[in-house]
Amino acid sequence: MTQKNLSNISPAKGSNQNPKRLGRGIGSGLGKTAGKGHKGQLARSGGKVRPGFEGGQTPMFRRLPKRGFFNLFAVEVSEVNLGALNVFKAGEEVSPETLKAKGLIQRVDSHVKILGKGELKSKLNFKVHKVSATAKAAIEKLGGKIEIISVEIKPVVKNKMKKRKSSKQK
Repeated sequence: MTQKNLSNISPAKGSNQNPKRLGRGIGSGLGKTAGKGHKGQLARSGGKVRPGFEGGQTPMFRRLPKRGFFNLFAVEVSEVNLGALNVFKAGEEVSPETLKAKGLIQRVDSHVKILGKGELKSKLNFKVHKVSATAKAAIEKLGGKIEIISVEIKPVVKNKMKKRKSSKQK
């Protein structure tokens, strides 16, 4: 048996078949109309109905009501409990970048809120977006500092069409 390497590999015998050649004469099995029948939409080139088309009946996506909305002012907040912050050494700064580096949050661009669940064991300096009242009390009890990052939230506003000046106005 020959050794297999990239220069002499081939598919297993019988695994590859040539595709059926449609429309190659009446004796070929699927010749003349190539299995599409006579005339009609499906016999034409490009003759398919779009996804969701139900033959002129009002389609499902129009029969069902729309639900919910997209809040343009929503802000993604990553929550971190005090008990999880014991991975930091005393005196270190806790910021979105350091939290991401330690694997405590997924995204740096989301707002970070410190919650009071768990017990903080060392003095830390915080530079985050929000802090709960219980977390603030626990941090200040150990002598830590809290700096709130203020971020201006700009809502997404759709472009309004500009009014065109008519040719009559001058």
